[in-house]
Amino acid sequence: MNERVMPMRPLLPPDYRPSEKEPFMNPMQLEYFRQKLLAWRSELLQESTETLQHLQEESLAEPDMADRASLETDRSLELRTRDRERKLITKIDEALRRIEDGSYGFCEETNEPISLRRLEARPIATLSIEAQERHERMERTHRDD
Repeated sequence: MNERVMPMRPLLPPDYRPSEKEPFMNPMQLEYFRQKLLAWRSELLQESTETLQHLQEESLAEPDMADRASLETDRSLELRTRDRERKLITKIDEALRRIEDGSYGFCEETNEPISLRRLEARPIATLSIEAQERHERMERTHRDD
């Protein structure tokens, strides 16, 4: 049989937080970020399911025009939010793939480690702070032209 052997994942203590004192992207840190990304993904999917249920239950057959307009505005806002979340789920999936291939936590531009503080705040980050700031400066420069 051709069974795929799953790598052993370390057991994380409930209070574990990545630290600068340990080797960068060691198995514990990778598992920490993997779990953080999976929890975030699960939360987004749950919210998406709730939105779909809400939209199906909601009726646009409101007799009052003001109520109907308000309902349509709310629906439009919800759908835009869900579209942003769908794109976020794609980025989460990409981050999970980077964990599997060993490139997670490293700047895709410089290959330098992305700070743990940045990854904690934005676990889908692909650029170091310095590279991100460079990109933003370039965008502003091109926008001002």
